[in-house]
Amino acid sequence: MRSLSDRTVDLLVVGGGIIGAGIARDAALRGLSVAIVEQADFGSGTTSRPTRLIHGGLRYLELFDFALVRSDMREREILLRIASHLVFPLAFLLPLYRPTFLYQLKLRIGMQLYDALSLDKSLPRRQHIDRAGTLAAEPRLEPDGLAGAWRFYDAQVPLVERLVIENLVDAADHGAVMLNHARVVDFLREGDHIVGARVRDITADRTLQIRARFTVVATGPWLDRTIAPLRRKSDPLLRLTKGVHLVTRGAVQQAHVLFAKSDGRLFFVVPWRDATIVGTTDTDYDGDPGQVAATEEDVRYLQEEARRAFPSAPFDEIYFTWAGVRALVREEGVSEGEVSRKHALFDHAKREGLDGVLSVVGGKITAYRAIAEEVVDAASRRLSRFTPSRTADDALPGARAVDLAALPGDVPLAAATRAHLTSIYGSRARELLDLARADPSVASPLCPHHHGIEAEVVHAVQSEWAQSLGDVLLRRNALGLSECQALDCLERVADRMSALLGWDQDRRRKEVEAYRREVEPMRRFSTE
Repeated sequence: MRSLSDRTVDLLVVGGGIIGAGIARDAALRGLSVAIVEQADFGSGTTSRPTRLIHGGLRYLELFDFALVRSDMREREILLRIASHLVFPLAFLLPLYRPTFLYQLKLRIGMQLYDALSLDKSLPRRQHIDRAGTLAAEPRLEPDGLAGAWRFYDAQVPLVERLVIENLVDAADHGAVMLNHARVVDFLREGDHIVGARVRDITADRTLQIRARFTVVATGPWLDRTIAPLRRKSDPLLRLTKGVHLVTRGAVQQAHVLFAKSDGRLFFVVPWRDATIVGTTDTDYDGDPGQVAATEEDVRYLQEEARRAFPSAPFDEIYFTWAGVRALVREEGVSEGEVSRKHALFDHAKREGLDGVLSVVGGKITAYRAIAEEVVDAASRRLSRFTPSRTADDALPGARAVDLAALPGDVPLAAATRAHLTSIYGSRARELLDLARADPSVASPLCPHHHGIEAEVVHAVQSEWAQSLGDVLLRRNALGLSECQALDCLERVADRMSALLGWDQDRRRKEVEAYRREVEPMRRFSTE
């Protein structure tokens, strides 16, 4: 990696979630020199704990937030195009139970609006389905009082962690420098101007100064803590809410939008890989975002509401849970669910008289690319280096057309393994095949009940900045998001990483223990 201490970059991005990664990519594609730092691993915070949907948000129609829905619909179409290997169309059912005339009218208007606000959409239009058709599509639905359903389309990003990495890979290909497991401990000042940050690189056990002409802070729920040294006031910019999801044995055939009978809140039950996601909760949170976890109350709430809709589905068979903290623009006097999902840019020059720094407050995964474009527009104008964004048109690396079948076929991999690699890496699967061709030993399976191969570990370390077992298993090859969470093959992966990173036996033992600690909060309610 090029030294970050002996030069000044145009843009320093603090925070390596999806929004920070999008900012780094957008800026690098415009020709700016970029560095991005992340206190843990890229995408390891809120980004990796969502419902994994790319959607406009039906609930925002009830709040009359038509501009947000329209913007997110446009971004959904862009992501279906530029990230076609990671973002896929998904049909939803919204079941109707003993609906009143006014409720049916309200939903019909809502569905018409949802279609109308996505003028350029490629997805099918809404469709009303009768009772028989609804039960044929989803036999486990509670039949009592069922009158039918609306079917409409949004999109799913099953591996949002890979969306982060793909943005970073493209940014690095255009000259950006990446540093994870590196925490900003202070900002560099020259008078009333921020000129970079002092960073503690935990992996290398060093502190370095990164000088930058402009700094953007995009640390999600950690934002108030990150920028506390920059602010004269102590009033928080964020309202934090906790969202919990269950991952259960495959329970449904369709994705569903449902309303909780206990409190009327909207929630989802969605097929995901070989499992089902049930979520989410939405409760105020004031703790450390890094310590958030599901509680028994959260799990019971989701199970009970899901069982009411699908009485015979196996929601008691929990693989694992995840809990995340939403960073919302602070609003007082409204309930958690009514807080806007709009983002805001906090201009420290206008608000605090401090030049050279901008903070991103809030934001949704669906909107990450548009938020990044807005941020880089602002930063590049401050730098007098404005050029238009390219990210709406340029495909991410794994979505670029490559004929994998045309590559030399001397790697002895089963068709299912090749399909697995393509599902994770898109056209970049060729890089894995090249590794296996150069060293046939890395074509070995990682796990007897998974299609992953050892080349994925090598690739994660050598090409995607993985430094720990969690980096590889939870945020690169997704093996840690399978039913066993890679606990069955942990020692094998640790052996390969030890060889790659030069871990001695003591370091290897500590890394295995660290991974077990990382997944422990996810497995507290596991029945497997």
